[in-house]
Amino acid sequence: MSTAAFFDVDETLIGFKSMFRFLAFHLERRGAAPGTYARLTATLHRAAADGVPRAEVNRRYYRLYAGENAAALAASGRAWFARELTGAPFIPGPTARFAAHRRRGDLTVLISGSFFACLDPVAEHLGADWAFGTRPVIRGGVLTGDVVTPLIGAAKGRTAHAVAAVRGLDLAHCSAYGDHSSDLDLLRSVGRPVVVGSDPVLAAHAQLAGWEQLPGTRAAEPRHQETRT
Repeated sequence: MSTAAFFDVDETLIGFKSMFRFLAFHLERRGAAPGTYARLTATLHRAAADGVPRAEVNRRYYRLYAGENAAALAASGRAWFARELTGAPFIPGPTARFAAHRRRGDLTVLISGSFFACLDPVAEHLGADWAFGTRPVIRGGVLTGDVVTPLIGAAKGRTAHAVAAVRGLDLAHCSAYGDHSSDLDLLRSVGRPVVVGSDPVLAAHAQLAGWEQLPGTRAAEPRHQETRT
């Protein structure tokens, strides 16, 4: 029987928040003035601190790219990840699991609130079969600043069900890995959920339900403060 392994990306496979690391890199690459990153993201930090739903914070993040050329963003993403690879971006335990699933012939699927500029180079490096992220609206090769649907929370669980329907998978025999309470819908959708790290909400679910837990480690923080996506 064919099975799949679904992976959140940020702080599950890689030890940082890709969207904000990438934004800092992209602005620097474009020669943006000092302080631009802090200015653009200040409202996102405030919204997250004020309890604005993560899906809405996700939408606001992508508004920062209104008018950006999609091909140029993809090229910037490849350059960004090449620089990340000079360090140690991957969390060892979950990444080893990813490789083990590939060796067994499982379908490997990345599911993230991040977008193509960040996800495509990660997926290519890992050899993932599919990668699903938040899809920016693109017209004439340019981002409008809108998105189709933020791939956050319940949308991750729906994506796993859609993959299972397309590929004829029994989710009861599939695995999923996540590090944050917003990954609960994804983890609950499969028969073999694995919690990465020490998020208190996920840790409580793991204890009650007997879910497996793997240690999570963070990469060194970049120079800018980041917010959860």
